[in-house]
Amino acid sequence: MKTTNNKDLKSLDQFIDEQYGKKGEEKRNAFDEGYEEFKLGVLLQQARLNKGMTQEELAEKCGTNKGYISRVENNIKDIRISTLRKIVEIGLGGHLNLSIKL
Repeated sequence: MKTTNNKDLKSLDQFIDEQYGKKGEEKRNAFDEGYEEFKLGVLLQQARLNKGMTQEELAEKCGTNKGYISRVENNIKDIRISTLRKIVEIGLGGHLNLSIKL
């Protein structure tokens, strides 16, 4: 097994800076935007799994279909805020909290 010196370790922020540039640069902005969309799908999936629900059960509860839930969770489908609210509040029994950072 190969050991790594602590001096060779990088934080996630350092790695992203090296691979995509500093915040505000075009390549980094594109990465950050994609990450936020990806993160939403992961958050929904984790909430669904924490509730012990299948995609089909969630879809039925909030009035959509399993394929739609799958596409949102896998960042293949854009989602309207009204639909997101329905999934979170009706389907998962949670509360959607949005914020804007300037």
